Amino acid sequence: MASLQDICVSAAINLLSAFAFLVAFAILRLQPINDRVYFPKWYRKGIRSSPTRSGSLASSFVNLDWRTYIRFLNWMPAALRMPELELIDHAGLDSVVYIRIYLLGLKIIVPIAVLAFVVLVPVNWTGETLEQSKNLTFSDIDKLSISNVPEGSERFWAHIVMSYVFTLWTFYVLYAEYKTVAAMRLHYLASENRRPDQFTVLVRNVPPDPDESVSEHVEHFFCVNHPDYYLTHQVVYNANELAKLVAKRKSLQNWYTYHLNKYERTSKRPVTGTGFCGIFGTKVDAIDYYSSEVQKLREAEAAEREKVISDPKAIVPAAFVSFRSRWAAAVCAQTQQSRNPTIWLTEWAPEPRDVYWNNLAIPYFELSIRRLLMAVALFFLIFFFMIPIAFVQSLANIEGIEKVFPFLRPLIEMKSVKSVIQGFLPGIALKIFLILLPTILMTMSKIEGFSSLSSLDRRSAGKYHLFILVNVFLGSIITGTAFQQLKTFLDQPPTEIPKTIGESIPMKATFFITYIMVDGWAGIAAEILRLVPLVMFHLKNMFLVKTEQDREQAMDPGSLEFAISEPRIQLYILLGLVYSAVTPILLPFIIIFFAFSYLVFRHQVINVYDQKYESGGSFWPDVHRRLIIGLIISQLLLMGLLSTKKIDKSTIALLPLPILTIWFHRYCKGRFESAFARFPLQDAMIKDTLERATEPNLNLKAYIKDAYIHPVFKGSDLERPQSIFEEEDNPLVPTKRTSKQSSEANSTHGSQRY
Repeated sequence: MASLQDICVSAAINLLSAFAFLVAFAILRLQPINDRVYFPKWYRKGIRSSPTRSGSLASSFVNLDWRTYIRFLNWMPAALRMPELELIDHAGLDSVVYIRIYLLGLKIIVPIAVLAFVVLVPVNWTGETLEQSKNLTFSDIDKLSISNVPEGSERFWAHIVMSYVFTLWTFYVLYAEYKTVAAMRLHYLASENRRPDQFTVLVRNVPPDPDESVSEHVEHFFCVNHPDYYLTHQVVYNANELAKLVAKRKSLQNWYTYHLNKYERTSKRPVTGTGFCGIFGTKVDAIDYYSSEVQKLREAEAAEREKVISDPKAIVPAAFVSFRSRWAAAVCAQTQQSRNPTIWLTEWAPEPRDVYWNNLAIPYFELSIRRLLMAVALFFLIFFFMIPIAFVQSLANIEGIEKVFPFLRPLIEMKSVKSVIQGFLPGIALKIFLILLPTILMTMSKIEGFSSLSSLDRRSAGKYHLFILVNVFLGSIITGTAFQQLKTFLDQPPTEIPKTIGESIPMKATFFITYIMVDGWAGIAAEILRLVPLVMFHLKNMFLVKTEQDREQAMDPGSLEFAISEPRIQLYILLGLVYSAVTPILLPFIIIFFAFSYLVFRHQVINVYDQKYESGGSFWPDVHRRLIIGLIISQLLLMGLLSTKKIDKSTIALLPLPILTIWFHRYCKGRFESAFARFPLQDAMIKDTLERATEPNLNLKAYIKDAYIHPVFKGSDLERPQSIFEEEDNPLVPTKRTSKQSSEANSTHGSQRY
């Protein structure tokens, strides 16, 4: 159990770490040599160029103007200065909506914290129950929690009443935010510039046809069933092997450039090994070796490209189909195309940069099997990860371990060591255990077969949220309680165990305080420092960069890691909701996290991050649903806790809360969720009408022509399917079928097969 002294030690360590990171960032960002690391977004937009300074050579690397160091914290007000509408134009709606989640956390937690400190903290502090207990381990912080209120006391009605107040306030904030974000999304979609995905749908599970190729079958089907609006289509090639060759060739090309630059600097021919990483194997001339390897891969690429283009089996039963208007695309994407609901499946096409090409080659019938297997794998991953979580919790409860293992007492009783172990080590240990987890979860999402980067992020975020909910939150409480009260459990009758658990849950607030400081304070400060991109940029600049284009490619602006960051925000909001009525002292630590994160990520979105895709804030329903889950968990935990306090009718008094919360979620879902799942035909028609009036000569087919070609074919002579339906007034739809049936009947070939 971390004491107040341990919390102070942890706070000092994390505050000093955060301050050191911020000072280092403030100084490094002023240096001309680091300009592309801390302002890459402006370079990508072509607004900023490498700073030029007159004077000594040193001034091109180091900022010698002492006046700029006086204003080294001016990035903070600058991050708040850009209006939200301008920020949407600058960074996109996804970035703005993501930043609003931090603001939402402040809107929910700050008023709750004020009420909790005014009403509940005095009620808890004057309870004086823990001081009279001899069987429980507690700290001074626990005296501010609900555990300090005596059993059966009428004081608990203050917690019950305040839980209703907290819930209703959360309802109000969530409703207002959902309404605002939905309006922002509709306005954004109605006003954004023309993009290929506005006219395009992704068609999956195209049924096989004995007389036509996939390309001919797709064109025939849509010419018949969308005769006035079908424009063109692009079939999907299974070019995964070709993409691997291209990636390998680019990697070897970088090594060739590195050794060539090294030779130009030293005039000495470099050597390398032909084995693993150039370390093992026969030593050969590096420039000649990598030049020959790159040439071999170019030849292999050409052969594989020809194979993909000429082999009919390389075409998968999927296609990107484009229409003459947004209205037609909306109708197609939002309706069933065949009487058989398992074929000709349509959905809005992701924007071209959002497409995850590797998964388009997965047969559609495999997707359900893959997702079932990944669900089972996720269950076992969550279950077995409880073991390291239990170990971390053992570090957080030294006093509890001493009761079971008294021989360790001389080693850990030193005050300085004890304070560091209990106040800092548990949080950092848990964070280390979670480092590789997002990569594992993203790999699982890719195996599931989702076809866009945005859907992969949303799916991975859902897995990570479930993992954090079970292992980090519930696992920390349950495991921590078991370690902390192990001897008490063994000595007590079974009927007393629920009471012990109920009183021990609020005592885990000290562990979560240390975790918030490590992850939410020092961790966010490290995010703005960008130490890894800084080092990598200078390494690339030193060994690989020869031209301005190379320098442009050496920049790594990164992006908002929604799959990692959003579940972390959910954890902090969950902690705030759970402990608002239990241990309010935790709330100020969460408020600092949200305020600091809002400032940091607003700066990063303005100056650094370059988003991989733009989904128009389509992830908000997932955010809202997870917030509702957290609210229900907080209500159920409070209900279970009060059930151990011998309060008459406490369960009955709190039972309406989860019921009311579920009703509120269903109401918000019915009221707003359609804005995130469908595009209004009215808005589509308005945009189409305005476009026809302002650009009557627009060649839409030429605009869309190369949008959905696999990246490995960009710039190559890929044979694209030509439209058979060239004559707009031609009432016939040509087909290669030998069947005697009518074209319309043939166009739905496979629709009657179940």
